[in-house]
Amino acid sequence: PHPQQPLKNSTKVGICSSVLGEEWTANVVKSIDALVGSCVVLPCTVSHPGTYLSTSRLRGIWHRKDKSNEIFYHEDSTKILDSFKGRTRLLGNLGQNNCTLEIIQVKDHDNGPFCFRIELVRKDTNQPTKEKYSFVEKCADITMIHDKPQLKLGPIKTATQGKPYTLTCSVHHTCPSHLPQIKWSRERKDDDITEVHKHIHSGVWEAESILSFVPEEKDDESELTCTATFSGGIKSEAKFTLNVKRQQNYNHIIIPAVAVAATAVIFGLFCVLMVKKYNMWNRMSRLSLLQK
Repeated sequence: PHPQQPLKNSTKVGICSSVLGEEWTANVVKSIDALVGSCVVLPCTVSHPGTYLSTSRLRGIWHRKDKSNEIFYHEDSTKILDSFKGRTRLLGNLGQNNCTLEIIQVKDHDNGPFCFRIELVRKDTNQPTKEKYSFVEKCADITMIHDKPQLKLGPIKTATQGKPYTLTCSVHHTCPSHLPQIKWSRERKDDDITEVHKHIHSGVWEAESILSFVPEEKDDESELTCTATFSGGIKSEAKFTLNVKRQQNYNHIIIPAVAVAATAVIFGLFCVLMVKKYNMWNRMSRLSLLQK
């Protein structure tokens, strides 16, 4: 049977037993951006004050706010709207209070709001009971994004020949189940690339690639390209022209100076030896005269 029309936030349809507690609650992301052609994940958590319930006792359903019979996700795929069949799934485990929904191949007409409902089922037959909870005041709105996400490069600075240089490429996204793949146009053997994924705030994530290398003189004015490929094959890129400052070479000053210093030392030693020789010759001449 189709679920009954919910009346208000956390509306209970049926009778709530004392074993299950008095109230169910759910938290769903209120608003989220979705890249058309890619995927989006709607974070959702659900809880109840009663005892633990296994996933086999629970059934999660996502439906349109004003038309609960228009279903975006159901474990029975025949109940799902034709336009959403094969494109939605629960990422979370209901027994662990996770009701997160994933939508792939996002289309322009994937409009909601998207609301979550949970039903208790009989363990032996998997048939629904009268315990049904809808959370129609905590639904998710999706804003469709057609423009390719902008990548952020930084820090933009001049590199120095022979000294380590680091450049970061990052992008925000809303599909942590299918992470963007970030690639660099420069991926040499000695280069080091590190990937970092961070949760920014509800439903929004950041993918980051950090490129570290030691620039050479030939890298001056070379173009570095960072490309992010999203689920669905959508690509976005950012380019940066690398300026490499040559390391100062003082050999043209040091070598002549060393040569002059060495020449001066040798000349000085020569002079000392000549003086000693002269003094010795002079003493020997005086001694010879005295003997005569």
